[in-house]
Amino acid sequence: MPVIPSMRWADALSTAPDLGQAVAACSAALGEAPEGGFDLLCAFVSPAHEDADDLPELLADAVPHRHLLGCTGGGVIGGGHEVERGPALGLIAARLPDVEVTPFALDLGDLADLAGEADAGRGPGAWSDRVGAAPGGAAAFLVLADPFSFRPEALIAGLEYAYPGVPVVGGLASGGQHPGINRLYLDGEVHAAGAVGVALAGAVRVETVVAQGVRGIGRPHLVTRADGQVLYALDGRPVFEVLEELFAELPEEDAARASRGLFLGVSQDAANDAPEHGEYLIRNVLGALEGKDAVVVGEQLREGSIVRFHVRDAATSAEDLALLLSAYAARHPDDPASGALLFSCLGRGEHLYGEPDHDTVAFKRIVGEAPLGGFFCNGEIGPVGAGVYLHGYTSAFALFHPAPAGA
Repeated sequence: MPVIPSMRWADALSTAPDLGQAVAACSAALGEAPEGGFDLLCAFVSPAHEDADDLPELLADAVPHRHLLGCTGGGVIGGGHEVERGPALGLIAARLPDVEVTPFALDLGDLADLAGEADAGRGPGAWSDRVGAAPGGAAAFLVLADPFSFRPEALIAGLEYAYPGVPVVGGLASGGQHPGINRLYLDGEVHAAGAVGVALAGAVRVETVVAQGVRGIGRPHLVTRADGQVLYALDGRPVFEVLEELFAELPEEDAARASRGLFLGVSQDAANDAPEHGEYLIRNVLGALEGKDAVVVGEQLREGSIVRFHVRDAATSAEDLALLLSAYAARHPDDPASGALLFSCLGRGEHLYGEPDHDTVAFKRIVGEAPLGGFFCNGEIGPVGAGVYLHGYTSAFALFHPAPAGA
């Protein structure tokens, strides 16, 4: 039998207004660090802590660790709670035996250089050299980016190019509405721009649950005429004819939801003609194209793909989350996650549900008591189907399982 190393995860949260006191409280809650320190410490801090630049130094003294990854967040998740206002510091720490943690940082100049190297024929090797993780060896990437100074879609595309099939999970730093205000943490460094991340390789398996907060309405359709983001026809019929029929058949409550905001789910698996819940990439229906019998969607469309209209509100978001977490739990009755990270949208939380801690409580109720930490993002990164995307109004979970050493 292969040996599966034992992981140890712990999470903590403090709302102390003084950052030093918050670090001390979280350190005490995490408990004694393992010999040699935690292998990975993730830290998320609210912008109410104006001395957030001091966080890596404070953590170096209080919580022994090998690698630090974190950022500022408009809301902080940890210790079984979600703090959306006021000062907050959340930590989640992991002992990861036989797991290699490779940190990396990128800026816009790096993206330009990597694109140039790829054009010159270096291909995915340019990305793997810059990131530092061996091709074929990575189990997952955790990434954080500043929304004002970086292009996260380019990072996602590059990682998919160099490491096909490897999950990428993370989010965009939040808490500030103008460039230069957010902070990203990587080991002992503080970055005011760009992106930071870690590659995980070795005795770890990372699974994802990406809850986009929607519910399908009507039936799936085949895209029969589209041009980029413009959708003209479904099932050989004008799109407005299909929509008129859809609204006529909807229950009154769903018709009202669709009138307030309609979404299109786009299947990312061309071979799957019957996508299930959670297998659609959800994008906004942005409106009608003036002078044309067409609608504009926030995604590039391909003729021949399967799509379905969706609605979103608090009730559908809660239902979507429960369904996806339950499906994950059903797959792992005897293989619980050792720890988890949650990257949730600023538009969720109490603003959406009218109550605090909604997604955290759902996770604990359905998945179990695994330590959970994270933050509320300006955009969430996670897989749907075979691809990785930047989302909105989403909760993206990364769930960490021990795996046989050398697997």
